Amino acid sequence: MQARICERIGQAGAWLSFADYMQMALYEPGLGYYDAGGSKFGPQGDFVTAPEISPLFARAIAAQVAEAFGRLPASQVLEFGAGTGALARDLIAELQRRGCAPSAYYIVEVSADLRARQQRCLGTLPVTWIGQLPQHFEGVVIANEVLDVLPVRLFVRGQDAMYERGVCCEDTDLQFCVRPADPGLERELAAIESVVGPLAQGYGSEICPLATEWILSLARCLQRALVLLLDYGFPRREYYHPQRAMGTLMCHYRQRAHADPLWLPGLNDITAHVDFSACAQAAQTGGLDVLGYTSQANFLINCGILEQLTGAPDPALLGAVHRLLSEAEMGELVKVMALGRGLDAVPLGFTRADRRHRL
Repeated sequence: MQARICERIGQAGAWLSFADYMQMALYEPGLGYYDAGGSKFGPQGDFVTAPEISPLFARAIAAQVAEAFGRLPASQVLEFGAGTGALARDLIAELQRRGCAPSAYYIVEVSADLRARQQRCLGTLPVTWIGQLPQHFEGVVIANEVLDVLPVRLFVRGQDAMYERGVCCEDTDLQFCVRPADPGLERELAAIESVVGPLAQGYGSEICPLATEWILSLARCLQRALVLLLDYGFPRREYYHPQRAMGTLMCHYRQRAHADPLWLPGLNDITAHVDFSACAQAAQTGGLDVLGYTSQANFLINCGILEQLTGAPDPALLGAVHRLLSEAEMGELVKVMALGRGLDAVPLGFTRADRRHRL
């Protein structure tokens, strides 16, 4: 993987944008992190996502999906980046139990390796894998920890100018290097500073134009629909807080988090938090309504996760719910945003503790 990246850097004129590097490290066919096999999810992998922690996560989401089905003309689900398939499996089972099984369940998955794993997990369940966005979709869209693995551009504020951080290759070693920001990046950063104020010299972070493009593309294919985005992130003022001067870029390798994305490319997951203010702006530009924004804990509680703890639940189940809800774990770090078209009422998961005013 490293040799191929160095080759690409040479072809690009000795400098490669970090977004292009991240795209290769994660998605290069046969070598990228999400396309090269190996354990990624769960205790034996590099990190754990909410669906692997407890099926109660999917059951709570099912309450939101069931409510949306009652307000939409079609009971379809479109899931992006389905991981191991655990969310789809448990969500379909709970919707069936509630008597509102989806009429169709689609998964968009760019990784051939993960698609194969999902197919093994889901077996004979009525799921269809598709390679592109459907046209005129009506139903519920779910993207759990999808936006945080979209490639990002890195920047740093110089004394009197903005610079973009890219990747260079020195004797087969990968290193960060900078060049002046292009006009497009300068406009993006000017928009950020118009909200948060001037960034200090040496301040570095990231932006994700692909997240905006993804939401705009999704908006073009939706008729009446509810979109649920669940991801690590902040509103813009918190994202670019003066104390967060090194950005949010983070890597995961064998259950350990570290901040060196150039180490062992192809073997590390690389993520960056989501700017939910940018997501809201993109949604409105695409003609979608921002229906809700809150923490994962508030969303799951509103959807009835605590009511599922009936009787005397075993300690393992209580520990799993604690991990999903605790402010020190995923409960506050992960946010949930609801976008929609043709839906007037506030969705179930946002009836209390809605934070749209912070966006």
